[in-house]
Amino acid sequence: MLAFSVWGLGAALYFAGFFQRVAPAVMTGELMAEFAISAAALGNLSAFYFYSYVSMQVPTGILADRWGPRRLLTAGAAVAAIGSLVFAVAPSLWLANLGRLLIGGSVAVAFVAMLKLASHWFAPQYFARISGLALFTGTMGAVAGGVPLRLLTVEFGWRPVMASVSIILLLLAAAIWVVVRDDPIERGYRSHFLHASQMSVQANVLSGIGEVFSYRNIVFLVFIPGGACGPILAFAGLWGVPYLVSVRGFSPTGAATVTSLMLVGLAVGGLLFGTWSDASHRRKLPYAVGLGGLALTWAAAIFVPDLPLTLLVTLLMVASLCSGCMVVTFAYSKETVPARLAGTATGVANMGAMLGPMVPQPLVGIILDRNWHGASAGGARVYDLAAYQAGFATLILWSALSFLLLLATRETRGVQKA
Repeated sequence: MLAFSVWGLGAALYFAGFFQRVAPAVMTGELMAEFAISAAALGNLSAFYFYSYVSMQVPTGILADRWGPRRLLTAGAAVAAIGSLVFAVAPSLWLANLGRLLIGGSVAVAFVAMLKLASHWFAPQYFARISGLALFTGTMGAVAGGVPLRLLTVEFGWRPVMASVSIILLLLAAAIWVVVRDDPIERGYRSHFLHASQMSVQANVLSGIGEVFSYRNIVFLVFIPGGACGPILAFAGLWGVPYLVSVRGFSPTGAATVTSLMLVGLAVGGLLFGTWSDASHRRKLPYAVGLGGLALTWAAAIFVPDLPLTLLVTLLMVASLCSGCMVVTFAYSKETVPARLAGTATGVANMGAMLGPMVPQPLVGIILDRNWHGASAGGARVYDLAAYQAGFATLILWSALSFLLLLATRETRGVQKA
């Protein structure tokens, strides 16, 4: 119970990070009208979260190895509170961008710190399943950033809601500092970490990064997870709601419901693929099945003409389930390197995962603007089916490329490298 309490507070920050990650998806009209921006600018506003999130992954992995999760999570929650407040009160686009930048960089510590806690507080054979549970927790945050956030935004306005989130994050920072400990040894219990008695730090940060990248799998795992989670997070995290409303005829609340269900599918898929991977002691096969299924179903959902809405939603749900294969990345990367480099390797892998939505969100926006024919509604631009298909094609290509790169990796069989 104590292990889940410690891990759960880290998971709470990850929950908040996912909430913030997808929040712009249900307020696209409000943000475009408030700041008088195009799709490209909106995509960039949303992606400012990912710019700092991705850039923080390698430093976060190193800091997790050096300083420990407790300090990282406390600081992350506190800075995220500041970023949320800046975004909530921003009178101009550049301040809104700054708020998103602060949020992304601060919550970036959550996932790596959570996995670091898992490696100390839980037995090694449960690592992939705990990774799946972590993804489930995070995507529940994204679900909260769907229909519930949409309803709150309609009722109270997006600024008061985001200001309230900042207060919650400050309270979370205090709780983390009081409860979380880096290792069970600090509470008088036995650690599950393989080298708990040798918790020394790396002498040179750059040599640690260089050593991690000397392992073949890590090089590939920088790019592979982006093709797994990129399509779903770019769609459900930003472009899905306007696409479903303007092209498929959904109401804004109905569209937010569909994208929220997709995030639930991603969470469930993470649990399923994590369990399969652990039970079979295989990393490569489950990952390949997920990537292949994602590319096929995503292509069908976007490019097969005149799909009935029920079939469209079904395909989107299957694609989101398949996206859950990305959780295998973290066990795969951790086992590829010696245990002392696990935090750095996990940070590198998570950086790769977040390249998925970071690149396509503004890229899809640029493609939409280039294919815009002048239509607008309520001060926001409206795009047609051909424009969205051109933008979403980039997501399908990334998934297919990730599948090919995965074939070049070496199976670890669930065994930690010595």
